[in-house]
Amino acid sequence: MLRLKLPTDPRWVNIAEKNIEEILIDHAFCEQKAASTAISFLVTYPEHSDLVTAMAALAREEMSHFEMVHKRLLERGYTLGRERKDEYVARINQFFPKTGDRNERLVNRLLIAALIEARSCERFKVLSENIADKELASFYEKLMVSEANHYTMFLKFARQYGNREEVDQKWDELLSFEAEVMKDFNKKEHIHG
Repeated sequence: MLRLKLPTDPRWVNIAEKNIEEILIDHAFCEQKAASTAISFLVTYPEHSDLVTAMAALAREEMSHFEMVHKRLLERGYTLGRERKDEYVARINQFFPKTGDRNERLVNRLLIAALIEARSCERFKVLSENIADKELASFYEKLMVSEANHYTMFLKFARQYGNREEVDQKWDELLSFEAEVMKDFNKKEHIHG
């Protein structure tokens, strides 16, 4: 369903399990950034009422996910700490060239958001199926379903606002690019790392 071209090596969970604090901190910031991205869409594209409605709901949902992750941090005696740069997202954001076409920028941003959600979904699935901590396995299984819904929603909007054939071609090219990027990112205790 996700069509990612390079799946996460299940051994990544070994890195994650040894660094649960780092995984949870990184995950919390991912949720916060996802909420910020949703708000950015509704602020930047207020003329698309259906997008605004969806992004307002998404921002609330992502912040509730942030709160759930933060709660788990506190329960384990950890603190959120300082935000870290997400190198994966920075690399993915370099894929599309800058454009002066407002609608093309919207479609490109929607595709990038879909991809990030797809990778998060895939990572949550790997965690839910392989992590020894049963509470976290259940937690990540539930979040995996949400991320899948977010991925499909962003992709649906990209196809709605762009030419379907062109959007699908861009999506396939972005997936190929992401597979190359991911070759550098299976070694860290980050959700996308």
